[in-house]
Amino acid sequence: MAESLALTPDLPRAERYRELLPQLRAMLEAEDDTTANLANVSAALRQAFGFFWVGFYLVKPRAGRDPQLVLGPFQGPIACTRIDKGRGVCGSAWSRRQTLIVPDVERFPGHIACASESRSEIVVPMLDPAGEVWGVLDIDSDALDDFSDTDRDALEQLVAWLSRG
Repeated sequence: MAESLALTPDLPRAERYRELLPQLRAMLEAEDDTTANLANVSAALRQAFGFFWVGFYLVKPRAGRDPQLVLGPFQGPIACTRIDKGRGVCGSAWSRRQTLIVPDVERFPGHIACASESRSEIVVPMLDPAGEVWGVLDIDSDALDDFSDTDRDALEQLVAWLSRG
């Protein structure tokens, strides 16, 4: 992938995804290191859309205890480091194994406020070939109701590519 993304400025979000996704797919197919791919995807999504926070939490086992989501590559302010299954938007998406779109995080029961500027959120679980969640893509916006089915469809496609590697 080039040093910067080739995106047309001021396009509607759906059009930006149509430009961005082929570039990300080419990048993912050219690199087999998961950490590098997660880092570049975080940067690309933040650059393309100006989201407040973009990053990944990865499921990590713990000796004698339940696994947790642990902070992985991200772009944005300092974030929460560990999240239990079923807790907050990320932990809920993990336990439900489905994408969650939260128009107003203040109205989500048990929301974990890592940054007070976060107003809406989308979390997309990443499934391995056996159908187990190995991580989540978490995107926060500083605007209310900033995510739609357009985001869900594009981001679910993206995490499916990430999960193949």
